[in-house]
Amino acid sequence: MRVYRGEFETPAADREPTADLLASAADGVPAVRVTAPPRQVAFGRRDGRESGFEAAKRAAEAAGFPPLERDVGGRAVAYTGSTLSFGVAVPTGDGRGSIDSRYETATETLRDALRDLGADVVRGEPRAAFCPGDHSLRVAGGERTADGAATEGAERVGGGGKVAGLAQRVRADAALVAGVLVVSAADPEPIARVTAPVYDALDVPFDPESVGSVADAGGPDDPEAVARAVEAAFVEGPWGDGERETVRVDGADA
Repeated sequence: MRVYRGEFETPAADREPTADLLASAADGVPAVRVTAPPRQVAFGRRDGRESGFEAAKRAAEAAGFPPLERDVGGRAVAYTGSTLSFGVAVPTGDGRGSIDSRYETATETLRDALRDLGADVVRGEPRAAFCPGDHSLRVAGGERTADGAATEGAERVGGGGKVAGLAQRVRADAALVAGVLVVSAADPEPIARVTAPVYDALDVPFDPESVGSVADAGGPDDPEAVARAVEAAFVEGPWGDGERETVRVDGADA
């Protein structure tokens, strides 16, 4: 598996390696990149069709988060500069899996990597979470039934704050499963602060208390350590063979 590494100063420049990941997968070599992109709000394709899109971009700018449009699905996601972004590109066609199977593989790989770091995370998300979707991870615990009684054990919607959300972009020759991962306990507050006015402009429900972090789940409060662990999990997982070819995308030494 090719492992792409490198940091960029601007959100636009940080997007460019996505094309390299997809090109690698199209040539038959899966690729992964896990990084902390520059401060921004990354809007999904669906956001661009909303009547409040321009107002949402202005709200992001006003909060000090440059707006950027991304190619995968999902709703707007805020990155603080320490929030992680991950992308895994794999070949498609010839019986290499469906959209659902890729989501399943990526979600399980990410969940298991975080659990190995000591983070108690489960699948699902709280109500009115950022980037709402079916493929998310949240801090375990806190599930409640309709009458307020606590539940135990099940991986289900509700409970602790959202830690990760995944989206997917599919081409004829390659697919990219990408997502956001909130690591530091310092990140939920600024993420909630910018997401609230952005989602209000887009008319998307959002609860500021729905944002969690790996640290909240008992894992490390260290984005770099978590990034390298997630990277290794994908290299050693179903899409990798345990071997890696490291590629620098910013011109620095590997």
